[in-house]
Amino acid sequence: MPRTTLDAPPGTPDTDASLSHGLKQRHLSMIALGGVIGAGLFVGSGAGIAAAGPSIVIAYAVSGLLVMLVMRMLGEMSAAYPSSGSFSAHAERAIGPWAGFTAGWSFWVLLCTAVGLEGIGAAKIVTGWLPGTPEWAWVALFMVVFCVANLAAVKNFGEFEFWFAALKVGAISLFLVLGLLAVAGVLPGTDSPGTANLTDFLPNGGEGLVIGLLASVFAYGGLETVTIAAAESDNPVQGVARSVRTAMWRIALFYIGSMAVIVTLVPWDSKEVVEKGPYVAALDHLGIPGAAQLMNVVVLVALLSAMNANIYGASRIGYSLVERGQGPKGLGKVSGGVPRVAVLASSVFGFVCVLLSYWRPDDVFPWLLNMIGAVILVVWIFIAVSQLRLRRRVEREAPEKLVVRMWLFPALTWVALAGMAGIFVLMAREPDTRVQLYSTGGMTLALAAVGYARQKARAARD
Repeated sequence: MPRTTLDAPPGTPDTDASLSHGLKQRHLSMIALGGVIGAGLFVGSGAGIAAAGPSIVIAYAVSGLLVMLVMRMLGEMSAAYPSSGSFSAHAERAIGPWAGFTAGWSFWVLLCTAVGLEGIGAAKIVTGWLPGTPEWAWVALFMVVFCVANLAAVKNFGEFEFWFAALKVGAISLFLVLGLLAVAGVLPGTDSPGTANLTDFLPNGGEGLVIGLLASVFAYGGLETVTIAAAESDNPVQGVARSVRTAMWRIALFYIGSMAVIVTLVPWDSKEVVEKGPYVAALDHLGIPGAAQLMNVVVLVALLSAMNANIYGASRIGYSLVERGQGPKGLGKVSGGVPRVAVLASSVFGFVCVLLSYWRPDDVFPWLLNMIGAVILVVWIFIAVSQLRLRRRVEREAPEKLVVRMWLFPALTWVALAGMAGIFVLMAREPDTRVQLYSTGGMTLALAAVGYARQKARAARD
């Protein structure tokens, strides 16, 4: 049955008192900054540019607006009720235990699989520098390092992310400065391209823009980590509020700004945009020596950062689910303020995904990738529906907890839901994404059925 009060799900303190609170504000600030800069931005955006051309800027702006609305909704709920379960705990409070179960475990599978994918990507870069070394050994090394770091104390996760984020922010900021100087024609040794590369703004028509839009939506994954981490900070309410309020300029600067610089500097149909990645292509165009290797270092840092963050996020989501009676009790064991069994389980699942990429590359592994393809959209829908239901209750029962407020509620929440529905329709139209949509839908329905059966069984016992 859906909950009718603002009480937390059974067994779950709003601030997860059994976890440590070792994250400081500087950690949260850099996690929020670095969380929007992932390997998908540095590498994956190349396919979007090849499809959409200069209109990729529009694609990233549209998807960025949707992400800002989602983050604002999530921030409103997380500031009111900080929890390591984040949107999963909010869905349980707003809709019912089955919703928390579905959102939480689907996201756990997504994060753990992503850990494996990022490990494979990082290993490919290192074996390019050290040919002859086995990829699996590098993946295992990265997995062990971040697993041990997350087992020790939450402040270790925070420190890793602080410095990873600092490097990513520094690299992309330098890129933007150099790019803007080149566009303005004041960078020594380069001539301004003017608008020559922007004249064919929509080269592949609306179909190309749709492909670019879908690519851009999934590049924004990872922003949710800051609301999970906030529960283990000194001041979770302040941390969430500050991170959400700065989301707009971070998305505008790092994503939309860098896409605008790239398509202005480099022809959209240049082979290097896809083969080398758009950032390397732009730096090569500027004649910056060692650009390819420099960007490989940055991409490696982005991948390692994502591994670290996803092991952390998966372990906290798993811990929160168990605390709410939504999973095996062993995963909820905490020692030293860290859910160590959940950390180990998340790391092992990630490494199993890596092994599947070697053992079953033609059937099981692609099936797993398709299954997680649209999970982030499912999570966003749970966030929006939860916010619609919780906002009225908070206003009625605890208005002082509305530290962060969704803009123009409920109109923009409904606009966001309409946008998500539109993306689902676009995914169903495209052959490459249709399989992902159906596979994710199947997993979501299966989890929802299990969650609902558990909910009914618990209600019967009570």
